[in-house]
Amino acid sequence: MSKVDLNCDLGESFGNYKLGLDEEVLPFISSANVACGFHASDPLVMSKTVALAKAAGVRVGAHPGYPDLVGFGRRNLNASPAEVKAMVQYQVGALMAFCQAQGVELQHVKPHGAMYNMAAKDIKLAMAICEGIYEVNPKLILLGLAGSQLIKAAEAIGLPYANEVFADRAYEEDGSLVARTKPGAMITDEDEAIQRVINMVKNKTVTAITGKEVPLVADSICLHGDGPKAVIFAQKISAALKNEGIEIASLAEVVSSR
Repeated sequence: MSKVDLNCDLGESFGNYKLGLDEEVLPFISSANVACGFHASDPLVMSKTVALAKAAGVRVGAHPGYPDLVGFGRRNLNASPAEVKAMVQYQVGALMAFCQAQGVELQHVKPHGAMYNMAAKDIKLAMAICEGIYEVNPKLILLGLAGSQLIKAAEAIGLPYANEVFADRAYEEDGSLVARTKPGAMITDEDEAIQRVINMVKNKTVTAITGKEVPLVADSICLHGDGPKAVIFAQKISAALKNEGIEIASLAEVVSSR
């Protein structure tokens, strides 16, 4: 039986500002990427999100981003590899403290937003992120864009890794995501998104925005928890995977069975 992880970015509220449907989405996912305070979240939100994931039996990962609350970490930052490495270690360490305090094992690290997309194409940034993770804990799993420089960097230094695919994002022919500023970047039709996911998991390909079939590996599927239909979509995609005989499992299980 095929196994795939369902992950979601959570804990992205901040102070009085609530973002996402964390508690409602948690029952349908297997891994949670918890924001670490730079692009979103705060200490109370981080602590609460770890507790919610623990109660739901969902594995926890760190979701470090650029220090850009206003831009939600989606604006490119001209930071050196050394700076990015330190940013990652700082944020992973912060979330690790909350995990240790609640008896939860940190499972993985998934960079956020611009940091994720820039490192997917820039091997120096990718190496900085992976080295930063490795030095903190060489058993942490790097969750990165399927087939990207992040995956290659993890392979190069012996860091466990998982290939991530996106249910609701369009792809370029090189396997990168279509920029959000371009038309057609987001897949809004739920049925289309679900069929794309099934195809990615079973056939290891995705149809690029140009119509070309692009090969990829799908270890984990990202669901976005901040849309108005997030919960319905999480329910539908979970049911569709099970109907296809695909087991939803944590990243650790998927990586160990690969």
